[in-house]
Amino acid sequence: MSDYFGKDTPKLGFGLMRLPKLPDGKIDVEQVKTMVDMFLDAGLTYFDTAYVYDGGDSERAAKAALVERHPRESFTLATKLHAGMVKDEAAAKQELFTSLERTGAGYFDYYLLHALSHENIHYYDNYKIWDFVKEMKEQGYIRHWGFSFHDTPEMLDELLTKHPDAEFVQLQINYADWESPNVQSRACYEVARKHGKSVVVMEPVKGGTLANPPEAIQNLFKTKNPDASIPSWAIRFVASHDGILTVLSGMSNIEQMADNTSYMKNFQPMSEDEMETIRQAQAILAGIDSIPCTGCSYCTAGCPMQIPIPKFFKAMNRYMIYDELDRAKEEYANASADNGGVTAADCVQCGQCESVCPQHINVIERLQTIAETLA
Repeated sequence: MSDYFGKDTPKLGFGLMRLPKLPDGKIDVEQVKTMVDMFLDAGLTYFDTAYVYDGGDSERAAKAALVERHPRESFTLATKLHAGMVKDEAAAKQELFTSLERTGAGYFDYYLLHALSHENIHYYDNYKIWDFVKEMKEQGYIRHWGFSFHDTPEMLDELLTKHPDAEFVQLQINYADWESPNVQSRACYEVARKHGKSVVVMEPVKGGTLANPPEAIQNLFKTKNPDASIPSWAIRFVASHDGILTVLSGMSNIEQMADNTSYMKNFQPMSEDEMETIRQAQAILAGIDSIPCTGCSYCTAGCPMQIPIPKFFKAMNRYMIYDELDRAKEEYANASADNGGVTAADCVQCGQCESVCPQHINVIERLQTIAETLA
């Protein structure tokens, strides 16, 4: 078994989903190399990518920055198979071998069925992906397998009952979503632990939202501990729970890497006093309306109008959370200009975005509001 399984002390995972970009939009591989070295130098080893991230460039960056530069036994690598993104069973199974080719890793320490929900579970069932990953483990291509999940605790309970040999589950957990009726972080976490599964945490900073929360929360954290960074509160909160395999942070620059490794290389669980501070932050958030978008961009791939939905949501949250209407309008106008002048009003209400949104956002309605508010 992996060194991670069965240990109570969690570690930080390097999520390769939001890597730094060059002006031309390509991944800044040289900066990623520096970040990889910093991560490993801190004694951390878990790297996470996926077949669909950056159209495959995330996996290719993993090869250039990690696999080709460090001994294979010095790190663990996770990637994911998304059966709903391809046309048939053969193409779905081919994703594993394409990922192996892109990364050059030889095998994956952790392999996940990607973003399971009631909208896409039929692909994994009909394409026999559950049996496929077990066969690939027997052949040595996979060391451990599990799945990432975006749905109700009831569905998670059903899946883990039906597939008890899944070794771990990846869940969206953060203090903002802990009691969220859409995400239900706490309830899903408790289901996973009831089944004895280790948990990989995704979105601990909620797509960066909790790195820059409302001013009242920032003031609360700074009063309690002036030396602790704002993101550290979010990451340490989830890392302090039992059964956490690792906490993924989608780090986008060297500064974020330096901050995260500074407190996670020698992780200390939160005290009860710190947990009470988190509860106070949750109470503040509960009184603020916002769009719970994490910027995953799953919604944009199939949008017939190519609307940059996460960018528009970010602009709207600028107004909803911080009451900065002029700046929100500027961000919206810039996002529109950067994407060929498309606006929120161009939405044709096809519903494709809502069918793939892990946060179950009422995207169409939100876009209508944005068109009325920020134009």
